[in-house]
Amino acid sequence: MNYKAICLTISLLATTAPATALELCGDFNQGEIIIGKTEDEASTVTFNQKQYPITEDGYFILAFGRDQNAEAELQLSYPGDASVFYKLPVKTYQWDIQRINGVSQQKVTPDSSHDAEIAREQKDVRRSLTNLQPSDDWRQGFILPVDGRISGEFGNQRIFNGIPKSPHSGTDIAAPEGTPVKASGSGKVILSGKNYFYTGNMVIIDHGQGLQTIYAHLKEAKVKTGQTVKQGQIIGLVGHTGRATGPHLHWGASLNNVRFRPHSLLNLNQKVCRKVSGRDMAE
Repeated sequence: MNYKAICLTISLLATTAPATALELCGDFNQGEIIIGKTEDEASTVTFNQKQYPITEDGYFILAFGRDQNAEAELQLSYPGDASVFYKLPVKTYQWDIQRINGVSQQKVTPDSSHDAEIAREQKDVRRSLTNLQPSDDWRQGFILPVDGRISGEFGNQRIFNGIPKSPHSGTDIAAPEGTPVKASGSGKVILSGKNYFYTGNMVIIDHGQGLQTIYAHLKEAKVKTGQTVKQGQIIGLVGHTGRATGPHLHWGASLNNVRFRPHSLLNLNQKVCRKVSGRDMAE
């Protein structure tokens, strides 16, 4: 993998253990994706109590969620039950509050008549975002799926018609209805769903190792579930289906069911790298 990166060496935990230094590339901030590289025989990564796979040549990806603690724990596991432990300092934020009015009240406080369609949406999204495919399409990098004005930032607390709701899990990009939406990266379409209560028409693409990108509120999808797509391929059209006040694309990103800032993908292979030291768990 070709990295255009500056390597910095820092010690995050004083130790005399003979553990091989680990290279991590990216910003240690809430909402960011990180690429890791190990040159030893590590078999798996455990991060925030979730397991992540490592490629044959030693690469793995992690994501700091919106509410990541100021200190993250990472563990590399090796054959024979050996492991090395790392502590990573994470920059935290005071997220903005975004007030959105003019939304249909049924979309803000739905009555029980919508329970079945909401349950269908939740089931489909949960199944898609817990998918773990061995593909390494993510290593090709990512592009912006549509040009437009950023109308909603990742992580903002949203208040619809005066009622606080969950923080925003993606980035909203306003564009004229019917604008083509491109696949941000190559991969496999694992969901092409219609008429969801909140997200409207939506496409989810799997890029391997638990990484997916999400494209919601589409006027229509141009791809089907199971289809392989290439970066830049048209996968849908901008719309305002579901809970939306105007035409825009909700662009999301998820790694091992952890939502993170999708713009963090755009410089995936040019992130600044640093080497970190760990502690042998046998000590």
